[in-house]
Amino acid sequence: MIKGNKDLALHAIEALNVGYLAFNTEKKPFDNVLVRQALNYATDKQAIVKAVFLDSGSVAKSPIPSTMLGYKKDLPDYDYDPQKAKALLKQAGLEQGAEVTLWSMPVQRPYNPNSKRIAEMIQNDWAKVGVKAKIVSYEWGEYLAGMRKGEHDSALYGWMSDNGDPDNFAGTLLSCDNIQTGSNAARWCDKSYDALVKKALLVSDPQARAKLYEQAQEIFYQQAPWITLATGKTFYATRSNVSGYTVSMMGSDFSKAKLN
Repeated sequence: MIKGNKDLALHAIEALNVGYLAFNTEKKPFDNVLVRQALNYATDKQAIVKAVFLDSGSVAKSPIPSTMLGYKKDLPDYDYDPQKAKALLKQAGLEQGAEVTLWSMPVQRPYNPNSKRIAEMIQNDWAKVGVKAKIVSYEWGEYLAGMRKGEHDSALYGWMSDNGDPDNFAGTLLSCDNIQTGSNAARWCDKSYDALVKKALLVSDPQARAKLYEQAQEIFYQQAPWITLATGKTFYATRSNVSGYTVSMMGSDFSKAKLN
């Protein structure tokens, strides 16, 4: 084992991925933003990451990974608060609760290493605030096809970067145009969000782009089309006498590496 070898050092970096639960915003009760906000408060993300990811992941709050351009560091998150969840459900007219389906991925991914366990923990959390979730799963091809058709009420899903650009998350996963492709599993179309993301694609200045993505994330937080769950980590090892060597998801940097 690397951890037990004094000649080796183990390092971890945040990977360019995100795991989440998408609410189908075209279906009741998830067409109501109060319900989506309520179930964000009802879900104990810290407990999920601790139990399922162990040391291989961290809690996420944004559709854009924390190491990417445009990530909004001061974006609020929905802290675990069942009482606030119950109050919002009451405000939404669901004081008596609701019954929904919760789709669980049949495959493992770095952003979701155990979908069945995550689904069960979410199911348990939601039951505490009166929402009964029936967990269902399908063969992977059928799962993706069903989401593309909008058959789900809610579904566990995630994404790994194709190119290291924030649009690969903010646009690919949440733009109006990508509802029909299936990558927008929330089937969420917010015109203000969409305009910001499309504008960011046309801007070359990094700081200006970042501001547009930060504004888009504020809308994402307010509208809560997902429960943003976790980002998986990537690990690499070096000899213990090596310093200055760094790795990102886009490659290795030897420029400051040296032997001590």
